[in-house]
Amino acid sequence: MLIALLPGDGIGPEVVAEAVRVLDVVAGDRLTFEKGLVGGAAYKAVGHPLPQETLDLAKRADAILFGAVGDPDCDALERHLRPEQAILGLRKALGMFANLRPAKLFKELADASALRPEVAGAIDMVIVRELNGDVYFGEKGMRKTAEGRREGYDVMSYDEDEVARIARVGFETARARGRRLCSVDKANVLETSQLWRDVVIELSAQYPDVELSHMYVDNAAMQLVRNPGQFDVIVTGNLFGDILSDQASMCAGSIGMLASAALDSNQKGLYEPIHGSAPDIAGQGKANPLATILSAAMMLRYSLGMADEADRIEAAVAKALENGARTADLGGAMTTSEMGDAVLAIL
Repeated sequence: MLIALLPGDGIGPEVVAEAVRVLDVVAGDRLTFEKGLVGGAAYKAVGHPLPQETLDLAKRADAILFGAVGDPDCDALERHLRPEQAILGLRKALGMFANLRPAKLFKELADASALRPEVAGAIDMVIVRELNGDVYFGEKGMRKTAEGRREGYDVMSYDEDEVARIARVGFETARARGRRLCSVDKANVLETSQLWRDVVIELSAQYPDVELSHMYVDNAAMQLVRNPGQFDVIVTGNLFGDILSDQASMCAGSIGMLASAALDSNQKGLYEPIHGSAPDIAGQGKANPLATILSAAMMLRYSLGMADEADRIEAAVAKALENGARTADLGGAMTTSEMGDAVLAIL
């Protein structure tokens, strides 16, 4: 099976390298790896953040392991040339519309959460975020008002098929877990959200075994801090999901711990840590590779049919933490490769 490795910018190459070491141990004889340029690294090399060669590789591959994109040197470029357009372009071109972001507190990291241990300890949820619509892909631009003032605009929109498609992923994910789905919207203000809520309710008739609830996004943000244990699966739109999943990561201890998957309708996926490229620590060996290692485990489980190997990786991460392995973001002093060594030693 072919894995496209797209390390990207900043700490991306460092953390992807550790994930590949882990994959070599648990499934190396069944996997082949091919690297591609993406993000700022690709722009500097060939003048575009998502070269056609990289897109072709991603299409050929059975799964994609992605690092991070973002480079301060590229901040002044036209928007379509900025590194972040690479990940948006990949999701769109490959039809990867469903983002799964698990958030679970490893008990060994209870002291790393911003929440009280007894509150943080209850965190065990999956946020299902729609990836191909909303303000990220809607019409946008700059214009002048009648008074001659500058005005920026971004159009939020979903059609009912887009909502039903992601809602179905939410229901199926909940059915495989605790059978509780919370749909997050802003239906009291936004017409887009009203359609979202209507369609989710209509689809719920097909899932009588799943308990459906609804919550406005501002309340959901509050509840994630107040009582995160109430959530099993959250399904929400692109913008709200982007914000809530990052919030959930800090409730669970560190953004360096959370993996994610972007899936198409056939379970082909792009797997990446939810953190950014962290250019301030790039090349210093300070980055936590566990989110990328856990993303690799998700890749084995969801796209490659290797659930046992995924379980081994996740158990090894938990054991390494139990043994005291800590990078700087977790209050320790281990380097990126030393954390990788700690997981490999257990495997």
